[in-house]
Amino acid sequence: MASSSGVQIPGRLPLLLTHDGVLLPGSTVRVSVDTGRNMQLVKSRLLKGTSLKSTIIGVIPNTRDPEQEADELPTLHSIGTAGLAVQVVGSNWPKPHYTLLITGLCRFRVAQLLKERPFVVAEVEQLDQLEQYMDTDQGELGELSQRFYQAAVQLVGMLDMSVPVVAKLRKLLDSLPRDTLPDILASMIRTTNKEKLQVLDAVDLEERFKKTLPLITRQIEGLKLLQNTRKLRPDDNKKVLAVRKGGMYPGRQFSLEEEGDEEDVDDTSLLERKVKGANMPEPALRVCLKELKRLKKMPQSMPEYALTRNYLELMAELPWSKSTSDCLDIRAARVLLDNDHYAMEKLKRRVLEYLAVRQLKSTLKGPILCFVGPPGVGKTSVGRSIARTLGREFHRIALGGVCDQSDIRGHRRTYVGSMPGRIINGLKTVGVNNPVFLLDEVDKLGKSLQGDPAAALLEVLDPEQNHSFTDHYLNVSFDLSQVLFIATANTTATIPPALLDRMEVLQVPGYTQEEKVEIAHRHLIPHQLEQHGLTPQQLQIPQHTTQEIISRYTREAGVRSLERKIGAVCRAVAVKVAEGHKISKPDPSGPQHGPEEAGDRERTGEEAYRDTDMTAPPEMPIVIDSVALKDILGPPVFEMEVSERLTLPGVAIGLAWTPLGGEIMFVEASRMEGEGQLTLTGQLGDVMKESAHLAISWLRSNAKLYQLTNIAGSQDPLEGTDVHLHFPAGAVTKDGPSAGVTIVTCLASLFSGRLVRSDVAMTGEITLRGLVLPVGGIKDKVLAAHRAGLKRIIIPKRNEKDLEEIPIHVRADLDFVAASSLDEVLNAAFDGGFAATTAPVTHPQVSSKL
Repeated sequence: MASSSGVQIPGRLPLLLTHDGVLLPGSTVRVSVDTGRNMQLVKSRLLKGTSLKSTIIGVIPNTRDPEQEADELPTLHSIGTAGLAVQVVGSNWPKPHYTLLITGLCRFRVAQLLKERPFVVAEVEQLDQLEQYMDTDQGELGELSQRFYQAAVQLVGMLDMSVPVVAKLRKLLDSLPRDTLPDILASMIRTTNKEKLQVLDAVDLEERFKKTLPLITRQIEGLKLLQNTRKLRPDDNKKVLAVRKGGMYPGRQFSLEEEGDEEDVDDTSLLERKVKGANMPEPALRVCLKELKRLKKMPQSMPEYALTRNYLELMAELPWSKSTSDCLDIRAARVLLDNDHYAMEKLKRRVLEYLAVRQLKSTLKGPILCFVGPPGVGKTSVGRSIARTLGREFHRIALGGVCDQSDIRGHRRTYVGSMPGRIINGLKTVGVNNPVFLLDEVDKLGKSLQGDPAAALLEVLDPEQNHSFTDHYLNVSFDLSQVLFIATANTTATIPPALLDRMEVLQVPGYTQEEKVEIAHRHLIPHQLEQHGLTPQQLQIPQHTTQEIISRYTREAGVRSLERKIGAVCRAVAVKVAEGHKISKPDPSGPQHGPEEAGDRERTGEEAYRDTDMTAPPEMPIVIDSVALKDILGPPVFEMEVSERLTLPGVAIGLAWTPLGGEIMFVEASRMEGEGQLTLTGQLGDVMKESAHLAISWLRSNAKLYQLTNIAGSQDPLEGTDVHLHFPAGAVTKDGPSAGVTIVTCLASLFSGRLVRSDVAMTGEITLRGLVLPVGGIKDKVLAAHRAGLKRIIIPKRNEKDLEEIPIHVRADLDFVAASSLDEVLNAAFDGGFAATTAPVTHPQVSSKL
C-alpha cells in the first residue's frame, strides 16, 4: 500500500500528541514537546534511532491542554498524520523541552492502541492511497480539481512575482499533483485549527476539495476587500502577503501568511506621522527621522527592531510643546490655599508671589522650591495644593532609597532592558511640559556603585541648565525650565551642598497646640468621620477633648499621630453605633458630677460609653469627654513630668532639634569621691562630648568667682571628685553644640547645691571664654517647650531675630531671655540669680605696637 507521496509507513507508529496545531500532509510545522509522554518519545525514538523508519512518527491532534494531562490517556482523534522528524532541538529554558520540525507524509487511522507508557504506540492503517486518485481529471472530481487549481493560481497571482520565492511557488502549482494541492494550500493560508482538522478528516479527495475551496475563496475575497479599502494600485497589493518556506518536501516547501491587518502594514508610516506631528525641536526630529530610516530597512525579527520602535514611540509621545495654561487668579488661589491648609503662612506667601510674577511676566522659569520640615506637617499635600491652585498636572516622584543614577537620568540604549529616567517617564505620564513635579524625600537619596543620584539631580534642579536636560535614553535635550519642581526633606544635613545650593529652602516648622486643634476640627475629624462611615450627628469631639489628645496622647511636630488617635476614637464609636448601644448625650454646660441623685442627673462619658442597653435605639450625638477618651485610648502616654524631675540639684532642661521636630532634653549630673574623672553617658556624639568638656573647663576656671567647691571643700570642683553626666533617653543618639548652656547650668547646680527653676529651658552653644553663640531650629525648640508647659526660655542673643517666626499667642505665653554670656544664663536659670562674689576679672587694654 503506497501513499501519494510514495512513502510506505510502518504498521506500528509511536504517537506524538499535539495541542497547538494540526499537521497536514505536504506541510511542515514546528512542534514544542514538554509533556511526559512526548518527551519520552523523543528521547527513546528520535534521539536514539538511526534508520529512516525510526524518524517517522504519528502526529495526533489533541484538544486537551497538556499541562492538565492526567495519568490516564485522553481520548485521541481517530485520524492523524504520519510525519518525518527533520530536526530535533533541545532547550532547558524556561523549562526542559524539545522543538521538532516535522514534515507531513500521509494520513492514517488509529486501528488499535498497543501501549500507553512510557509513550503511546498504536497499530495504524495508512490512508491517501495512490490508486484512489488515478482519475482526478474525470467527472465531478476533475471539475472540482480544475476549479481548485484556478483559485490557487488566482491567489498566488495576487502576490508580487518579482519575489523569487513567489515565482517558484507559481511554477510548482503546475508540477505538483492535483491531489496534494488541498492539503498544501490549506496549511498555507490563514485558517483556524478547527478548519484544518476538518480538512484532515476529509479522507475522500472529493470531500477534501469541497472543504478547502471555500477557504481559498474566503482568502481571495479578503484580499480584494483590503485592496479596495486602501485604494492602492494593483501592483502595491502584491506586498500584502509574505511567503516563507514550508510545504510538502524539504527544499520545496511553502507557506503563506498574512503580515497583519491594515494597521500593521501601515505601522511604520503611522509611526512616522506621529513623530512628525509631535512638534519636537529640530535636533530631536533629525534623530527620529534617522532612526525611522534605519527601522524601515531592518527586518522585524531583529531584536533591535523592537528597541528602535519603542524609542520612536516614546519620542512621539513626549510633550515637546504641549502645556497647560496657568490659573492666574491671585484671590482665588489665596482662598484655595487657605481652605486646604491652616497656618503655613510662609509657604502660601511664596506660592502667591510666584503667581503674581507669573501674571506680570509669562516667560518666568519654574522655581526650585525645597520644603524642609518634620514629618506630618503637610509638605507633600502642599505640593498637591499648589498644582491645583495653578491648574497644572501633578506628578509625585518618591526618591526615598533611590541609589542608582539611572533612575534619574535613564539608561543608555546599548543596555538590555534600558528605559528612560523618572523625570522623562513622569513627563510622558502627565502629557504636558509644565507640570508640578514633587521630588519627595530628597534627603533620603542613597549612593552606591551605580552612581550618585543626588549628583544626577544637579542638572534637573538647576534653573540655568535644565532648559537642556539630556536623558541618557533619549540622548537629545529636553526643556525642563517650565516645570515647577518642589522637593521635600526632613533635614538639610544629608542633602549634598551642591544640590542644596540649587534649591530655594523654605522651612516648614511644626504646629502649635492651637494650630493642631484648628487643623483637627477643620480637616482631620471630618475626614476620619467620612472614612469610618460616621456623621457629625453621630459623633462629636469637643475642643477640650482634642486638646487633651494633643497634649497627653501625642507629642509630635506634625499631625499624623493625632489623626491616628482620632481614627481610634471613631472606630470605637463605630462599634457602639453598629451594635445599637444606647448612649446618652452629656450636657456640656451643666455639671457632670453634681449633688443630684444618680437617677436624675446626666450620665458621665464613661457611663454613656459603657451603656449596653441593646433594646433602645442609640441616642445621638455621642460626645467624647475625658473619661470616655481614657476608656478608648487608655491611660495618658505623656505626663507633665518637668517639675517632678527638677527636685534635686544637678538637673537642667535643654532644647533639642530632631528631624521629627523640637524636643525637650533633660541633663542630669552627679558627683562622688574620685580622681577628677568626667563620665558621659547617653549615646553622645563627638560635638556634645566636647561641649561637656568645655563646660567643665569654664566652671573650673570660674570656680572661685561663683564659690563652687567640691565635696572636700576645695576651690577646684573636680579635685577628689568624679562627675557623671547623663543625657536621657539613653537609647536615642544625640549630638550638636546647642546643649552647651544646659550642661553649664546643670553642673553649676550640682556644684552649688542650688535647684534650677522648674519652668526654664535653654539652648545655645558656648565658648571657652563664656560666650553664648547662636544655634538653629529655634522655632521648633520653642514650640516643644511650649508643649511641655515651660514658661521661661533662654536663647542666644543673636537668635532674637528668629522669634519673629513664632506665633504671637505662643510668644505671649513665654518669657524669653536673650543671653550673650554664661553669666546671664546662670542668672536667669536660678531663682534670685547666680551672683558672683566679685566682679569678673577684666584684662587691661594693651596698645598695639605695630
